[in-house]
Amino acid sequence: MVDDTDAMFKKAPDPHAALKPYADKVTTPELAVKHIRNGDHVFLGTGCATPRTLVRQLETMPVPPADLELLHFITVKSFDGDVHGESNTRFRHRVFFVGVDMRHAIGEGRIEYVPISIARVPEMMARGRIPVDVALIQVSLPDAFGYVSLGVSVDIIPAALAAASMVIAEVNPHMPRTMGDTTVHISRIHHLVAVNHPIAELDRVPAQEENVQRIARYIARIIDDGSTLQVGLGYVAHEALQYLTDRKDLGLHCDVITDAIIPLLEHGCITGACKTTHPFKIVTSLALGSRRLYELIDRNPLFDFQPIDSVCNPVTIAAQHKMVSIAQAHAIDLTGQVCVDQFGGNFYSGLGAQGEFLSGASRSVGGKPIICLTSTSSDGQTSRIRANLAEGEAATIARTDVHYVVTEHGIAYLFGKSIRERVTAMIELAHPQFRATLFAQAQAMGYLPAAQTLQNMHAYPVEDEQTITLKDGREVMLRPAMSSDAQGIRDLFHHLSEADVYTRFFHHVRGLSDAEVQRLCNVNYENEVAFVATVGPREASDIVGQACYFIDPSTNLADTAYMVHPEWQGNGLGTALQNCMSKHAARRGVRGFVADILNGNTRMLKLASKSTDAVRAERTSDAVHVTQWF
Repeated sequence: MVDDTDAMFKKAPDPHAALKPYADKVTTPELAVKHIRNGDHVFLGTGCATPRTLVRQLETMPVPPADLELLHFITVKSFDGDVHGESNTRFRHRVFFVGVDMRHAIGEGRIEYVPISIARVPEMMARGRIPVDVALIQVSLPDAFGYVSLGVSVDIIPAALAAASMVIAEVNPHMPRTMGDTTVHISRIHHLVAVNHPIAELDRVPAQEENVQRIARYIARIIDDGSTLQVGLGYVAHEALQYLTDRKDLGLHCDVITDAIIPLLEHGCITGACKTTHPFKIVTSLALGSRRLYELIDRNPLFDFQPIDSVCNPVTIAAQHKMVSIAQAHAIDLTGQVCVDQFGGNFYSGLGAQGEFLSGASRSVGGKPIICLTSTSSDGQTSRIRANLAEGEAATIARTDVHYVVTEHGIAYLFGKSIRERVTAMIELAHPQFRATLFAQAQAMGYLPAAQTLQNMHAYPVEDEQTITLKDGREVMLRPAMSSDAQGIRDLFHHLSEADVYTRFFHHVRGLSDAEVQRLCNVNYENEVAFVATVGPREASDIVGQACYFIDPSTNLADTAYMVHPEWQGNGLGTALQNCMSKHAARRGVRGFVADILNGNTRMLKLASKSTDAVRAERTSDAVHVTQWF
């Protein structure tokens, strides 16, 4: 890697030679920063394009400008802490994102964190509400017409250049020339500083934790072919991309791209063919990655870099085909309030443009706004799912805007759901060691009725989900039941005929009490197991079948029961549910199923008779006691 970097360094054109036509603007770093005055508001270019030479020169000035404020979004490897853990900055900073560079400085009180969508910053600069006196940026070599490229970071830089009265640019031959709205004529730059060093890289180490991989797999399961993707800066969200290499015609419309997209490009998964606007283009605003990514985007017309306020226009986002936005949270409460920029009272990261993307995805046809997080802190001692957000944690995403929530323990869909339904679903996403406490807190706050119980203390087994095709060609998903399925099961019950109700319950039943419906879905998955058959997308699915089994420990046999919607009977759904439950029970060492079936229930008798090769039927005057041996 070192040899390759050295070779690339030696091959790079001499920036001094390229700048000869503009000799009157060329200066040294030392002289360039002397143009900065006391009290100036100095904007720094973003991410891997932060002008590090100018920043370091400014920081090492013998007599620095007084009352200087540095203004920036994300910086990379420009203010790293020293060996003593202290920040390498002596100035005040106004930031829109608290990254690694700023962690030490914020602890020293040098940071003013501004919780604002980065997509709104350009208009604030234009109005003078966020003042910019000087802009320090890093650009490519000029072309034959005097245009330089902003390269890997466009984002809010055009707005800063428009507001600043002075622009100082590092001109670096290693900066890629990116396509899109990325060019600036050199006449707009007051001072040019020639540099010749590799662009800063941001390497992402793949997460090894199994809980992160489970979340990534869960997210991947709900992303369809033809989706348009936006992935926030969180490492958990990025892991999901590695599980999408079997998808077709994915598109990208996002604020930031990283190396995580490279495998999808290599597998031919990203074509952009289904995108509504800018089809066949990867639309983005900045790149944070390795030299491999920079080489990929250099002069590549596949990539269309645009200012952040253009990329993050909610109308444009909502217009995209099946827009998927994946945001990583630090904490979430039981009703769905999300905190993305604080944890335990400390500021981490920032809002970015996640609000616009989540909102846009929610209005996109087939779109999916997704919040993901590990259920506990890294040490496992604190639940990130809370009864209420903790002191020092702001609700940066309102519960009214939350749709999908994913942890390593499952997937919940909250939009349009009641408080009770939300709380029930969120408890099932929490780590089992915290569920009992959360359940008790929810009951104490009146979110859950006193009669409700907590049964399931296991992670949601996504591996038990399966999609099957019935005899008439319709598809259904068979999956483990959750306590949040209560209303769906109640709806299924009320679609049954009186005869179906009688054969299922052995007496006439007009409705299901809360306790009765919870018995069918709020199970412990130890000696009680339940599955449902659903149709439609996860966010608006209908339950058309339900099956459950209850193990008798004295015999190791399980009682079974089924319900199938009348419009879905006679197509093999009952058989599919029985096969699903039989395989599940057999894997757990259950000896077989038993059921009492009314003599007139020919459909269930036929279903039981073909379940296994070992079936015993004992007939009484009213019913048949059937034993199915595995």
